[in-house]
Amino acid sequence: MKKKMMRGACMLTSLFLLGEPLSLQAAEVNSDSTYDTQTEENTADSLPVDDTQDFLTAGIGDLFISPLTEVEYMEIARNAEGALWGYTHLGICNVEENNLNIRKEPEESGKLVGKLPKNAACEIVSSENGWAFIRSGKVEGYVKEEYLLTGFDAKKRGQELASAIAVSTEDGLNIREEPNTDAEVVTQVASGEILDIVEIQEDGWIRVYLDDEEVYVSADYVEVKSDLNTAITMTELMYGQGVSDVRVDLCQYAKQFLGNPYVWGGTSLTKGADCSGFVLSVFGKYGVSLPHSSRAQSGMGTSISASELQPGDLVFYAKGGTVNHVAIYIGGGQVIHASSPKTGIKISAYNYRTPHKMVRILRD
Repeated sequence: MKKKMMRGACMLTSLFLLGEPLSLQAAEVNSDSTYDTQTEENTADSLPVDDTQDFLTAGIGDLFISPLTEVEYMEIARNAEGALWGYTHLGICNVEENNLNIRKEPEESGKLVGKLPKNAACEIVSSENGWAFIRSGKVEGYVKEEYLLTGFDAKKRGQELASAIAVSTEDGLNIREEPNTDAEVVTQVASGEILDIVEIQEDGWIRVYLDDEEVYVSADYVEVKSDLNTAITMTELMYGQGVSDVRVDLCQYAKQFLGNPYVWGGTSLTKGADCSGFVLSVFGKYGVSLPHSSRAQSGMGTSISASELQPGDLVFYAKGGTVNHVAIYIGGGQVIHASSPKTGIKISAYNYRTPHKMVRILRD
């Protein structure tokens, strides 16, 4: 009987992971390239609840030998799957590009309190009159529920999106070039810093991405989790006081491409760029010509201190004293950068790893 139950569970899991992804809904883009309203009916061929149930259980009824009914078993399986990421009522942002507005009140004129990026996750607390009250990361507020995947569809998308992360539990945690304590320390990261996992090794070391390079961290000083992206706070999107219009505009322009892919050697802000290609293309829009190399970019402009940083300045990071990564400072202690193949273009704390050099390119 135990074998039969296991066979039923395995087939059920396979069915959860298989199936066609939903088509994305058509939407009207508002003035800040984010979504509030939908102007066309959803054309996705999504299955009604009853049909989905029939699809999931077709052909497996004879394998279930259990005091639970098939419907009860399906419900338990679905809830358990969602709990993998710490969500009771999981929602996944389902927009074609850019971000979904999160508002303080359930109306399109409500104050903006954050942005939910494409494919980011949220906890759906309640839903009424076409608006869902959500919590995601440090943000809570209302979004148009038509732009959220829910239930089985959200969990299926979550399976595709969830990534393994290592969260630093120590300040000044050493990141090493090789998996041993004699290896060169590439940089150090602060407690709470998130690193994307490439491989968990049996020797007590974890291979992780540090931007676009693979490095190593001791498993003794990190917590391993499965993670989905979450909302961006308005603080993360704010700029400092007394900043010129061109700096504000450049940073706003750069943030349009959050979540877009990292591609080594690329310069496309939509199809994929590496760190220096991202900087090159953003600055190119403002008439500034830069080389396609973070090391070469670090030799341009004027060196400045951390206390002098303004939005639009460049922050460089190094490995073994040689510059190998660049990011754009956007204010509030944050940078935006094309980080790695796993995370693409993202926002980080400017000192998520030890800065090597800071440079001012813009003259205003």
